[in-house]
Amino acid sequence: VQLQASGGGLVQAGESLRLSCAASGRTFSRYVMAWFRQAPGKEREFVVCISWSSGNTIYADSVKGRFTISRDNAKNTVYLQMNSLKPEDTAVYYCAAAPSCYGGRLYGDAYWGQGTLVTVSS
Repeated sequence: VQLQASGGGLVQAGESLRLSCAASGRTFSRYVMAWFRQAPGKEREFVVCISWSSGNTIYADSVKGRFTISRDNAKNTVYLQMNSLKPEDTAVYYCAAAPSCYGGRLYGDAYWGQGTLVTVSS
């Protein structure tokens, strides 16, 4: 099982980035896909998750209205469109897959990808 995250970079505040997470190695149709992030010196925090099958989403309050998660089932890829980026969005972003997502946590055996660094300058 492999989750390959990409798309990070350096942007200025107010700009946008789109992250991608390509999944391979198993069928994730009954899983949720999620993005977490970890800022320097802080714990990893939940950003958003999406159900592969239903498309239902859960967002952290800090990103609602600015970030949008989507999926391309044919490509087994999940995207995170990040708009109106703020310096406090600076973090390493990780994608993950798990049987369920609730209350900002993943439940069941989870798979994690490597992180991709997003840096937002003021």
